[in-house]
Amino acid sequence: MARTLSDDARQFIARFEEETGATATDCVIGEERLVFVVGVGEMGQAIGPGGETVSRLEERLDREIDLVEDADTPEAFVANALAPAAVYHVTISENETTVAYAEVAEGDRGVAIGSGGRNIETARTLAKRHFDIDDIQLT
Repeated sequence: MARTLSDDARQFIARFEEETGATATDCVIGEERLVFVVGVGEMGQAIGPGGETVSRLEERLDREIDLVEDADTPEAFVANALAPAAVYHVTISENETTVAYAEVAEGDRGVAIGSGGRNIETARTLAKRHFDIDDIQLT
C-alpha cells in the first residue's frame, strides 16, 4: 500500500537512518513524540546496546521516540504496533469496514491504550497506512 510522507517525516526518517543504521519505512509525527516503523529484524540495531542509540537520537531531536517493527501480515503488524502490551491474538474482520480485534492481556490494556489514548490512536493510524485497517478494537 502506497504511503505519502510529508517533507518533515522524510527528514526525520533520513536522520533516524543516519543515526541508527536501521531502515525506517514510516514516521508518525506528534507534538512531543516520533514513532518510526522499523524494518523487520532491525529493532536491535535501531535501539542499540542498552538503548543507547535511540536515547541519543531522542536527545538530538528533543522528542520521545517509539519504535514499531514492520511485519508481513496485518495481524503481526497490529500486535507490533500495540507493543509493549502483550497481545495474544489478532483477528481481522472485513465487512463494511476492516477492523482488527486484538486480544490483549488484561494487565496490559492501559499500556495498549496509552495516556489519553495516544498509543491506540498511533496503532490505528499506522494500521490504516500500512494495511488499510479502519479500526483496532481491544478484546
